[in-house]
Amino acid sequence: MNKIEVIKSERDGLTVRDMIAHYAQAGWEAIPEDDIQRLKWYGLFLRNPTPGHFMLRVRLPGGQTTSAQLETLADIALQYGNGVVDVTTRQQVQLRHLTIAHVPSVFSKLEEAGLTSLQTGMDTVRNIMTCPVAGLNPNELLDGTDIVRAINHEVLGNPAYTNLPRKCNIAVTGCPDNCLHTETQDIALVPAYHDLGHDKCYGYNVLVGGKLGSGGYRIAGSLDMFVNPAEAFEVCRTLLHIYRDHGPRENRTQARLAFLVEAWGEARLRHEVERLVGRTLPTAGVDARGAAERDHIGIFRQKQRGMNYVGLKVLVGRVKAADLRSIAALAVRYGNGEVRLSPAQAFVIPHISDRLVGELAEEPLVKQFAYNPSALYKGLVSCVGSDYCNLAVIETKSRAVETARVLERKLGDTLKPITLHWSGCPAGCGNHLVADIGLLGKKAKVGGKVVDAVDVFVGGRSGPDPKLATKIMEDVPCDRLPAVLEMIMPYHTREKMHRVRGKAVPKGTGASKSTASGNETTGLTPQPLPA
Repeated sequence: MNKIEVIKSERDGLTVRDMIAHYAQAGWEAIPEDDIQRLKWYGLFLRNPTPGHFMLRVRLPGGQTTSAQLETLADIALQYGNGVVDVTTRQQVQLRHLTIAHVPSVFSKLEEAGLTSLQTGMDTVRNIMTCPVAGLNPNELLDGTDIVRAINHEVLGNPAYTNLPRKCNIAVTGCPDNCLHTETQDIALVPAYHDLGHDKCYGYNVLVGGKLGSGGYRIAGSLDMFVNPAEAFEVCRTLLHIYRDHGPRENRTQARLAFLVEAWGEARLRHEVERLVGRTLPTAGVDARGAAERDHIGIFRQKQRGMNYVGLKVLVGRVKAADLRSIAALAVRYGNGEVRLSPAQAFVIPHISDRLVGELAEEPLVKQFAYNPSALYKGLVSCVGSDYCNLAVIETKSRAVETARVLERKLGDTLKPITLHWSGCPAGCGNHLVADIGLLGKKAKVGGKVVDAVDVFVGGRSGPDPKLATKIMEDVPCDRLPAVLEMIMPYHTREKMHRVRGKAVPKGTGASKSTASGNETTGLTPQPLPA
């Protein structure tokens, strides 16, 4: 039995809450190693790069939050942290540099705001994702928000789901725009339909066994199962029970749902689901997703009459607490106080009337968090990096920005729409294996000296025709990376690399900027990287 399984067998991870007040008084050095691990069930991570200080990960189901909650997060970051908030690729936020002495006060503030960090780490169901414009997008087939909330309500604080073999990532989306990288999820529900001749029955196809991290990108496979919205929660819960009871636990690098799927095969897993739900379920329907990948950054019409949403890019996901407050204020001034977080590291402010959308576009903050970023700025994503994560091998965020600025200065308008993702280690939190160009941090020996370097991957993608990224270069020193990418990026052709059989991918996919008068190009000059 591995170390973590021993810890879980001794005591449920949730029980550590009873000890937090004591550790707040005694200090972080008094926390035994087993409880350092258990604190992760509450989203508290003691990070080696910052001894004595914790990272706190806050759960935001579907990335949906409010201006009041964002103000609370900003207050916590300023009062107890380092004044910085990171938006993650899983639609949640991370606060940094917290001490254990302040954790009881931080938890109290989170609870008052209707927020929680519960089960954002270790062997549980992590933050459940959905399209960041679910319920707003005129093109969506289904709104997965209710299913996300039902699953979240089922698993949160429930010991039945706190001892899975490893983490379990779930995404539910009715969006046709491939904005979630669903093929990387342990369980994903994607929009589909059955053609009944006189009508179409809309629901979800079920995908299982996707992952990034150890062992690389495993593309989630079809369970050949179609569920209607009323059945979706029951099927997800059943899959979780099967994974909990039968998933491998001996080796933590081979304990994700993907490895149970490989051992059993999709047919056996499907049969077990049907046995437990007590009925036969329809075979997979027609995949209703389009060929394109869109991130909802821009100004777009909502399905609600006279309303619009604005997607604002956050450069490499890092935002100062003061700016977070300002984003919250914009959501109140121009919308209804609602804010969404995107896996593309962006804020979405919805419910902006036609009358106000032009005024919002002229706000100084919207120049900083652009709705019409340059091609490179828009597709730039980064994990946390070695500044705050002890798994990361290199620092990523500042390197990503520095590299992008050099490339933008040299290549400028010649750059085509492109995604450039940085991961500081093989855990792949930057989703580098599903990007046009993915960079994996490492150390390399150059001229007898160990330096920060990356491996370069190209052509990875999720969606209806997913592909594994191809490694084309190894051990590229970071200080030489801009020159290397300068020779790759102008000749990258997404239309050919991302061609989907039987479907044409429109030129410029993923780069459209839309006005309040419809999903058309604004004609405005894209904003370059902020100085």
